[in-house]
Amino acid sequence: MSFAVPPESYDRFMGVYSVQLAPQLADLAGVEPGQRVLDVGCGPGALSAELVERLGPAAVSAVDPSETFVAATRERLPGVAVQQAAAEQLPFPDDSFDAAIAQLVVHFMSDPVAGLAEMGRVTRTGGIVAACVWDHAGGEGPLSAFWDAARVFEPGADDESGLPGAREGHLPELFDAAGLGDVEGTTLTATVRYPAFEDWWEPYTFGIGPAGAFVAALSPDRRGELRELCRERLPAAPFSVTARAWAARGLA
Repeated sequence: MSFAVPPESYDRFMGVYSVQLAPQLADLAGVEPGQRVLDVGCGPGALSAELVERLGPAAVSAVDPSETFVAATRERLPGVAVQQAAAEQLPFPDDSFDAAIAQLVVHFMSDPVAGLAEMGRVTRTGGIVAACVWDHAGGEGPLSAFWDAARVFEPGADDESGLPGAREGHLPELFDAAGLGDVEGTTLTATVRYPAFEDWWEPYTFGIGPAGAFVAALSPDRRGELRELCRERLPAAPFSVTARAWAARGLA
């Protein structure tokens, strides 16, 4: 599994959803002018861009473990302090921010509880920690149609449903385990319209995340078979995909 990909590839795969989730997640975190906010696992900058719109670049910091994404966010958002770091080891002192937010990141943390606890550590007492993850377990995520086809194609395929936070109620449980207070759970949604089947399929061939790794491991013939199986299971183009994300907020 890799996220060391060109930012434009990620934009076409998850970015088209991320830009819709960003304002909803920022609202959940209560982001408002005058605050300092950290974007944890910033990717190529969808949430950071929303934070810059609200706060200005000097008030936004961001981290990501991918060198490619760190470089992309720096280029796209001059003035934002972007560092290469994992959520479990944030390079900031205690109480550095008014809020810390992780968009579509918790399910890929090596230790989600430690990562959320770190987000709480760098957030001032009473500040907000917020996060969202895709509903992979409930079948309403953006990749659900793909994984439905993949399980028919290869029974037992690792479909991301077991990732941390991917089932209903699990993300608030992780927040509680990380010691955050007054935890609340909710849902966010994003809808993307695909003019043609290829607009939907091609990003899966970019090697991004578990789905991309699954496709990349197939032979060309098998990849073609999976492609046609996906086509059969999707509506005729143009079609839209509405995806649900589990979200939670808590107090540091």
